[in-house]
Amino acid sequence: MPENAQPSQQPVLRLQELTRVHGSGATEVHALRGIDLDVFPGELVAVMGPSGSGKSTLLTIAGGLDTPSSGRVIVEGTDITTVGRKQLAALRRRSIGYVFQDYNLIPALTAAENIALPRELDGTSARKARTEAVAALAEMGLEQLADRFPDEMSGGQQQRVAIARALVGDRRLVLADEPTGALDSETGESVLALLRTRCDAGAAGVLVTHEPRFAAWADRVVFLRDGTVVDQTIRSQADSLLTGQAAER
Repeated sequence: MPENAQPSQQPVLRLQELTRVHGSGATEVHALRGIDLDVFPGELVAVMGPSGSGKSTLLTIAGGLDTPSSGRVIVEGTDITTVGRKQLAALRRRSIGYVFQDYNLIPALTAAENIALPRELDGTSARKARTEAVAALAEMGLEQLADRFPDEMSGGQQQRVAIARALVGDRRLVLADEPTGALDSETGESVLALLRTRCDAGAAGVLVTHEPRFAAWADRVVFLRDGTVVDQTIRSQADSLLTGQAAER
């Protein structure tokens, strides 16, 4: 249990003996090998590692977008590997915010409509969902883009809209796959500050990144290699380690 977690707290996300195998026989690839990971309320965990280490696979399985070959994925007490499709979709809309590397915005919807859609699907009125969407855009400094379509925005603007969509509403688990990839350093820092604020308010966050300066926002850094956890550090240890890595670049 991390330093900032209370003994009575239950993890928002629990991964138990998680494995993912792609292909079979000569083409078999073990993307994850027996991963165990708990992420608690108020905690931001950064996941780092070389290309092909399993970072994105871990995130897609944690978010219910892929199915493990074996093991359990428990989100707020529910094992999402055992629930039906409809229940999983509802849990993802209500509890899980996901930031994709490729934005995943719907081209035919405006920025505000993209953000409001999950809320409307979950029963929120169109007016309230729109209000929440515009407020989320304002947090990103993009309220002026509310009625623009994705092809009318830059890559960085699309990324921030995707982040706003992940943070809107009362999401208890926020999963972010390289969320700063299309952003300049200053905007990237502001996005991490928002993610940090959401975790400080009680959400659990998992951030996949290759940038030490962004991982430094996390309470804990988990290092993957070849589908296994090879090291974990808490914030005080991570700060010095990541600073050293950045200096070597």
